[in-house]
Amino acid sequence: MRTQVNINNNMITWAIERAGFKLQDFIIKFPHIENWLQERKPPTVKQLEKFSQKVHLPFGYLFLKEPPEEKLPIPFFRTNNPRATKVNINIYDTILLVQKRQNWLKDYLIDNEFEPLDFVGKFKESNNYFEIADDIRKTIGLNRDWASKFQNWEETLEHLTNKIEEARIIVTFNSVFENNNSRTIKVEDCRGFVLVDNIAPFMFINAADGKAAQMFTLVHELAHIWTGYSAGFDFRLMQPANHPMELFCDKVAAEFLVPEDSFNRSWNEKKDIKQLARHFKVSPIVIARRALDLEKITKTAFFEFYNDYIDNLKTKKIKQASGGDFYATAKKRLSQTFAYHVNQAVKTNKLLFRDAYKLTGLKGNTYNTFINKYFIDK
Repeated sequence: MRTQVNINNNMITWAIERAGFKLQDFIIKFPHIENWLQERKPPTVKQLEKFSQKVHLPFGYLFLKEPPEEKLPIPFFRTNNPRATKVNINIYDTILLVQKRQNWLKDYLIDNEFEPLDFVGKFKESNNYFEIADDIRKTIGLNRDWASKFQNWEETLEHLTNKIEEARIIVTFNSVFENNNSRTIKVEDCRGFVLVDNIAPFMFINAADGKAAQMFTLVHELAHIWTGYSAGFDFRLMQPANHPMELFCDKVAAEFLVPEDSFNRSWNEKKDIKQLARHFKVSPIVIARRALDLEKITKTAFFEFYNDYIDNLKTKKIKQASGGDFYATAKKRLSQTFAYHVNQAVKTNKLLFRDAYKLTGLKGNTYNTFINKYFIDK
């Protein structure tokens, strides 16, 4: 005998819309949902379990009388709508997941007598983006011309990421929720977010974005850490939201990656956006933006360049390699520094294996293989 249950219809429709589906489209794929809503045939417990998995909702939520109020723990700025309060469910769940990891790591580091990071919020009252960019370079150990020494964007991004993690800032790269490849995070919806904390700051970068664009997001998030404000952002058209903090952090990132004096010298020698992009190891869009901000080109010229550049990328039809090394991807998704602390906590009996599995999203043999590959005897 199958157990049938009565569920508030508002919870069903809310769950579907919360997951980003249109109700009518969802019903076409799953016509039995209409029987629930029309109260012709109530769902069974097993059907509800499958439904909750499909809409990425904890099973128990379906038994509430009204939808719960779900609020983002950080402001999320959009270029076209800076006052928006909701995000795609995959972004929302990812922010909560990273926050959970941050809370654990903060407690672990405090228990192990790690000191607060003095650069977090150091420039909370400052409006001097030159000074902040210089302090970021000094803190993570880079000179003004550091990027020009590398052959390509990939090497530059890897070096920058390593220097940031050496400063005890956790950097995670992902384009899906945890390890679920069916729950994608689109670049146009979220280029990244940062959870500021003076013990365990966390940064999230959308791995689906171009490498050079990821660098800009990284440094924009560093600016948030130095000024002490958590946030998420989409950076549509490589433009920040019209908010004072976003505009300021954008200036810091631009000055860090493309110092104004260096840019002016290079621009005066040759007004070639793509060549300057190769020199500074940033996206040509970032160079075009820098030229716009420093009044070297008009806004019309910038958007013409931007649209042509994006159109050219589309026509190239670059095919992404399928498969790849799962464990190398997991290391980027977790951050090697975070995974190292989890492993140390397990080895010193301060964390159970089952809790390590939850924190990393890796279980059993998968977790053991990951640890053996990157942390055994290291």
